[in-house]
Amino acid sequence: MTEITKMPNSLEEYWMPFTANRDFKANPRLITGAQGMYYTTHRGDQVLDASAGLFCVAAGHGRKEIAEAAHKALTELDYCPPFQYGHPLSFELSRRLAALTPGDLNHIFYGNSGSEAVDSALKISLAYHRAKGEGQRTRLVGRELAYHGVNFGGLTVAGLVNNKRVFGPGLPGALHLRHTRLPEHQFVRGQPETGAELAEDLQRFVELHGADTIAACIVEPIAGSVGSLVPPKGYLERLREICTQHDIVLIFDEVICGFGRTGKQFASDSFGVVPDMITMAKALTNGVVPMGAVACSENIHETITGAAPEQAIELFHGYTYSGCPVAAAAGLATRDIFEREGLVERAAEMAPKFLDALFALRDIPVVTDIRGYGLLGTLDMAPVERPGVRGYAVLQQLYDAGVMTKITGDSVLLSPPLILEDRHIDEMFTKIRGVLQGQ
Repeated sequence: MTEITKMPNSLEEYWMPFTANRDFKANPRLITGAQGMYYTTHRGDQVLDASAGLFCVAAGHGRKEIAEAAHKALTELDYCPPFQYGHPLSFELSRRLAALTPGDLNHIFYGNSGSEAVDSALKISLAYHRAKGEGQRTRLVGRELAYHGVNFGGLTVAGLVNNKRVFGPGLPGALHLRHTRLPEHQFVRGQPETGAELAEDLQRFVELHGADTIAACIVEPIAGSVGSLVPPKGYLERLREICTQHDIVLIFDEVICGFGRTGKQFASDSFGVVPDMITMAKALTNGVVPMGAVACSENIHETITGAAPEQAIELFHGYTYSGCPVAAAAGLATRDIFEREGLVERAAEMAPKFLDALFALRDIPVVTDIRGYGLLGTLDMAPVERPGVRGYAVLQQLYDAGVMTKITGDSVLLSPPLILEDRHIDEMFTKIRGVLQGQ
């Protein structure tokens, strides 16, 4: 058996996602281990994880509690079909999640990723309106610069042009709100004071197309993949008002924001706005086992289930691995860690120093903007040659300096594990400053 610490025999067969494959395979960044806040490379170097993997390893790496829970599940019940059968772990995880979600979002539907959670939420929205006798409501509303995964439903409502360029616009009839990234928001920490009026785009869609054609509106409370785009004050509140007035399902995509990233369990709690559904994934299992979920309101759940005859399937949707035993066990162990170590509260405590250090980088000439909220931050860099060239170079330079980040175009995205300490913040931003000052 090949040991993980050894170089693989070949790099050619694996087609890597969202990766410059040719460049990577010429100079691979291979990870062979992880513990706490650090990755170990195939060369034996320690690299500070400044992005929690892909926003998902919120409790830090190498949590034996999660590994032991997953192992126990695998040895006791390796698989249980989720169609017409169930197992205790998925019910217990649902109970635990329902206790955390805001309002009456008490019903949990499982998939295997954030992408599947988004597609599930969109389909549940369509099923909800059909159950009410309003099957003509098929329009889905997303937003410019949004990322909602890579399945065709999420691609439809998303607004990142490079993700659509090769594959087309997705499903027909989608509408997109304007983004909230305004020129006057440069270097604004937290929520901008201006821009709430952009929520009126949804009211314009109602007036142009008719409320009775619109099924759902989905937004990230803080747009993550485009780089910590924090909502203006009053913006989410206005979307909630419009959706309530016209019975449009409001979905918050909290795949990135959920489970403490904003200093509360969900960004919904941080901003005081309760949607009709929340999508979640990533930190749900600490990134250990793929899992996604949708939390649905009592109204949506009861409307769909109540419309079906007795002994009939209420929702013709699901996945082979929905709520599978090992993922549910990992999710429960992750929740135990969060509660025992107070990680949500810790995130709120560490956020001010993290943001202080982030915004202190504004004096670097190459930095053109900084945004941040909680333990989520982004800095933009002036492009060279063409967009993305500088970002790719900085990704490699930061890795060589001992920091792993997420790069989108010419933006450096930061979302460290919630276990970080003052020394990690100091190390992270000292190394980032050193790299950026050399640009």
